[in-house]
Amino acid sequence: MTRDSERPADRVSRRKFLLTSGAIGAAGLAGCSSGGDEDTATPEPENDDGGSSDGSSDGSDGSSSDEGTGGDASSSGSNEPSLLTGEGSSTVYPIANKGASYWNGNAPPSDGEYWGANDSGSVPGWSEIETDMHLADYFATQYGFEATETRSSPPYRATIGLSHSGTGCEAVTNGLVDIGNSSGPITAELDWSEEKRDEEVVDHVLGRDGQPIVVSQDIYDAGIDQLTAEQVRKIYQDEITNWSEIGGPDQEIFCIGRAVGSGTDTSFRLNMLGDAEAEMPGVDTRQGQNQGVAQLVRQNEGAIAYMALAFTGDAVRPIALEFDGTVYETSKDAENTIFDSAYPLNRDLHMYTQITEDTPSGTDMREGAFMRMFLTQFGQQVFVEDNNYIPLPTADLEAELGKLPDTA
Repeated sequence: MTRDSERPADRVSRRKFLLTSGAIGAAGLAGCSSGGDEDTATPEPENDDGGSSDGSSDGSDGSSSDEGTGGDASSSGSNEPSLLTGEGSSTVYPIANKGASYWNGNAPPSDGEYWGANDSGSVPGWSEIETDMHLADYFATQYGFEATETRSSPPYRATIGLSHSGTGCEAVTNGLVDIGNSSGPITAELDWSEEKRDEEVVDHVLGRDGQPIVVSQDIYDAGIDQLTAEQVRKIYQDEITNWSEIGGPDQEIFCIGRAVGSGTDTSFRLNMLGDAEAEMPGVDTRQGQNQGVAQLVRQNEGAIAYMALAFTGDAVRPIALEFDGTVYETSKDAENTIFDSAYPLNRDLHMYTQITEDTPSGTDMREGAFMRMFLTQFGQQVFVEDNNYIPLPTADLEAELGKLPDTA
């Protein structure tokens, strides 16, 4: 991807950057795993399910017999199914990691909070499922795996790593992980043709992100709660440099971008500027993760950024955006909203699996069972919508289910 052109030296010298890159990097990564910050993603469940996505558990080992392994024994020759691994986008991470936490917890149907129902209530979409099986057991047995019937001991474990969209795409195509998470299309991330994509991977879409434009609290309080797409384009192309030029305070614009190669950056250039290689000379600094972007917006006056919906909050305020006369509001209840698939900055959230000689369909039984969990009413509510993302409409869910291996 083309690097942005350098900013004029005199303009850079007038910027007052209130950041310390080392602290931001450490805090951003910590926020991603702990969920302790109000503006980071929904935290992983902290419960007695043992629901950690790193594969650790206090439960039994959950070894499978030589039957019902779905044809996915580990390379060591054991009959136990191998660990399911994924890596990539920080935008997709909240969905995938929360799903892995629930999967590894393998909650019983009597839980009611993370799976199943009890006297206090039930999980979303339970009427569609209503099984007497544990969570991971339910989905895994549909693909021939043996149920463990044990909390914190799924038929096989899932672990999700955090990197970037391009990294996730490269990792899955190089056979380093089973699933490559990306918030940008692999064609743009790896400069592939659609024909190469269809030969190499299967593109599973599990949800959508409205990709909001956010501003710092001082700018929002000064009345900038809506911009036009053209104003945003001019800011990122260095044609508007002070908020006073668009009705705001006399404050220089601190323009934040995501790292080149991240899916969020690729999608923003495609959707806002019309080209994944478009120059953005207005950018003052870039961050590799959404968590770092959120922290920069909180700590700097005059800031503007693009990021994933899951990382917005009271101190990182999304604003309404006007495209061609239509204003997309930040309220989910608005007629036109950034939480809708019609929003022009909307983008698919991808999980890619690799087509190989062993798996010519591109998705093995472990991957199929895990992804099926997300493509239910339960999964769309708990892992997609509860993370502030956009669930798939029914027709799209059916199309995505059609990409998975047939159930037993």
